[in-house]
Amino acid sequence: MEEAEEDQRRRLKLEEALEIQSLRRIISAYLNYPDAAEEDVRRNERSYRKLPPSHKALLSQYPQKFQRLRWCISMNTHFIFSMLQDADFSEDPHPESAQKDHLVSEGISACSCESAPVRITCSVSDQHCCVEGSNHTCRSQAQMHSNEEVGIESCHQSNTGNHSPRLIHTKETREYCGSPIADSKGNVPDTSSQQQWLAPSLKLNVPLVDADKVRCIIRNIVRDWAAEGKKERDQCYNPILEELNMLFPNRSKESPPACLVPGAGLGRLALEISCLGFISQGNEFSYYMMICSSFILNHSQTAGEWTIYPWIHSNCNSLSDSDQLRPVSIPDIHPASAGITEGFSMCGGDFVEVYSDSSQIGAWDAVVTCFFIDTAHNIVEYIEIISKILKDGGVWINLGPLLYHFADMYGQDDEMSIELSLEDVKRVAFHYGFEFENERTIETTYTANSRSMMQNRYFAAFWTMRKKSAAVQQQVP
Repeated sequence: MEEAEEDQRRRLKLEEALEIQSLRRIISAYLNYPDAAEEDVRRNERSYRKLPPSHKALLSQYPQKFQRLRWCISMNTHFIFSMLQDADFSEDPHPESAQKDHLVSEGISACSCESAPVRITCSVSDQHCCVEGSNHTCRSQAQMHSNEEVGIESCHQSNTGNHSPRLIHTKETREYCGSPIADSKGNVPDTSSQQQWLAPSLKLNVPLVDADKVRCIIRNIVRDWAAEGKKERDQCYNPILEELNMLFPNRSKESPPACLVPGAGLGRLALEISCLGFISQGNEFSYYMMICSSFILNHSQTAGEWTIYPWIHSNCNSLSDSDQLRPVSIPDIHPASAGITEGFSMCGGDFVEVYSDSSQIGAWDAVVTCFFIDTAHNIVEYIEIISKILKDGGVWINLGPLLYHFADMYGQDDEMSIELSLEDVKRVAFHYGFEFENERTIETTYTANSRSMMQNRYFAAFWTMRKKSAAVQQQVP
């Protein structure tokens, strides 16, 4: 008995260490954004200097473009560092109490990404994010650490991380984030002097894949929280919202239906569902996403508060420099004024780990998956869990492709990847008690630059399935 308890303690300690390491790596990637972006500009400058004089003369605007790029990078950096400043990174000396922590909020959801011993919390209101004893608890999950990370640019999801969370709230951090990024003439200060507040321990080498994830997050912000992303949101979110509105016509304010949104990303779809009159909970595995969604949902003061430059990191397929360097204002709405339903929350953790818990069985009236089911190592397990957590007669609404995230993961670790055809996905769903009510194909993009010469389009599967009652399932031969 004592040996088993000791093994459990060692396992938890290892999970906690991995959790801290993961979060530090992610914070490091965010903090190193300006250096990584500056190196890209310098590489372009080196290429320009290699041109013969006659060719340089044809491109005389380039030096000015390089300086403009630096200005754009500084504005993105200002947003990122302000985001980190407002995040709460703390180490919990009593990790066993993490599941009992409640977030206080005020009119909007609180979102939490809790795990022992590291906590990232955010709140804005007087409501609890997760009500103790309810079926909709945000539980701590050490599984949010990971080597199970994949890129978010084309694969819609991600996670992993390396940095000391204690240093985010230093005096120097606040002074930097509150100071002007450039002077009134648009001159950009030396980026190395801007980052002198960074402790030497934070100056770690960041893998290129981590630096690219930060750029991908910036593009994801456009999809969820910018006017420019409205077309894409209309393509992906509107069919889901219309279906929910039709399927639950007589929603009660006293007892609203509960809807879960796994793979919620930056939280816009979950918020829109809440505004329809549902108790909406977004679930997200990625710390990159959770830190950013926390900031936008809980710390935005007004619509259009921030200006970012999401398209500056690619010189390919641009129609013009002005297209590449165009600003994007975020958020397009003020989340706290959007008219959410009480009970809106964001729960951090691996979908399988969090929702396999017995408290989740039959807890949800609807599950909405948008560009999510192909993030699974084992999509059969995803479908099985969705069936278990739905009430009898509950609905599963899905939109997305089958671009399996672990399909091309080659390395020392033999990553499990079950890659079913759409036909097989449907067959598995039938096995777990689902029946089709609606099905069609929807053409859409994902974090696309609307002014790019290259557009990747998906012919996404859209369906509504209803979970048959247990009695009906037993009657089926």
